[in-house]
Amino acid sequence: MSHETSGFHLHVTSSAAVLLAVAIACFAAAAPPAQAQVFTTIHTFTGGADGYEPDVGFNMDHAGNLYGTAVYGGHKTCFGPGCGTVYKLERKGSSWVVVPLYEFNGPDGEYPETRVIFGPDGNLYGTTQRGGDFDNGVVFRLQPLPAACKAVLCPWTETVIHSFAGGSDGEQPTYGDLLFDQAGNIYGTTPAGGNGSGCQGGCGVVYELSPSNGGWTEKILYNFQGGSDGASPYAGVVLDNAGNLYGTAAFAGIGAGVVYELTPSEGSWTQHIIYTFTDESDGGEPYGGLIFDASGNLYGATVFGTVYELTPNGGGWTFNLLYTFQNVYEGSFAAMTFDSAGNLIGTLAIADVEVFRLTPSNGQWILTGFSGSVGSVPTGNVILDAAGNLYTTTSEFGAGYAFEISP
Repeated sequence: MSHETSGFHLHVTSSAAVLLAVAIACFAAAAPPAQAQVFTTIHTFTGGADGYEPDVGFNMDHAGNLYGTAVYGGHKTCFGPGCGTVYKLERKGSSWVVVPLYEFNGPDGEYPETRVIFGPDGNLYGTTQRGGDFDNGVVFRLQPLPAACKAVLCPWTETVIHSFAGGSDGEQPTYGDLLFDQAGNIYGTTPAGGNGSGCQGGCGVVYELSPSNGGWTEKILYNFQGGSDGASPYAGVVLDNAGNLYGTAAFAGIGAGVVYELTPSEGSWTQHIIYTFTDESDGGEPYGGLIFDASGNLYGATVFGTVYELTPNGGGWTFNLLYTFQNVYEGSFAAMTFDSAGNLIGTLAIADVEVFRLTPSNGQWILTGFSGSVGSVPTGNVILDAAGNLYTTTSEFGAGYAFEISP
């Protein structure tokens, strides 16, 4: 497979510019020039009401505003630098303004490590890793104030729609996005809890929350056992047109994780393993989630440096290794996304390289660009706006950064 690379031209507007100089110089010396890209820091986190350590990237509304979470920051009632926040980045002319939406305080949740998503009602939904009634995390809803707020800060209203009890209920949801189906049910995962005997504290679950009489009812769809079926589903699930769920489990299988399918039948769900990683040339530890293309193929990346495709084939699936990064530790913790040209965009969780783009060309995928680093070790997703600008976050160096890469 080809490993062609080309650099981005970076325009950095934060105090981290000095930290970039060495990484940029080394990368530019090794890579041919590429079409210029403008790299702009749009927010430097302070650790206060805006948050500390924005690990998981953004979601975007129709107006192009960005919504995210920070694991820490906000109220100081939790251990360390606060219980975590939800915030909005709103474009104002040529700049961006941070708008704090909510600060967690413990009983309502602690340490949000997943993105917030928009529900069919227009409200934001997400999870926290800890807090709630049993300190095993919550699923929450955030609603804007019903009337225009004239105060300096106008926090949204939070409702805990589920507190994880641990054990068979699942516990400590981490990284994985929530997913709504057309009926308004929510699907999610926890990497621990459940009744799986192959892991201390359980091997994780896939769960469903269904609206019921003004509240929500939880149903466990699958308990991972830690054997060939996998363990620790850090990523969320995706849904196909037939109502089947697909996801990844970071461990077990042969030892390096699995891609699985859950198929509904008469009120229960059956798991099928569609690929098991070997921790060799195919990579391993698929922390990141999956995405579909228009043809029904699945795409994902692994922590151990590979990007892959799974293609339906006569009732089964064919694994295709699309790209292997040169350093085995150049891996991804997040789901990728497609741009309008059909390129795959993702992040690499290493110190001096952040955003990658893979372009299909004559049956191969060519690495066509990197960005230099502001902050370090991005573990979140990349999101694109209608103009093709890319947005994501990093959480190392200071309290974290949000940035934009413009074509």
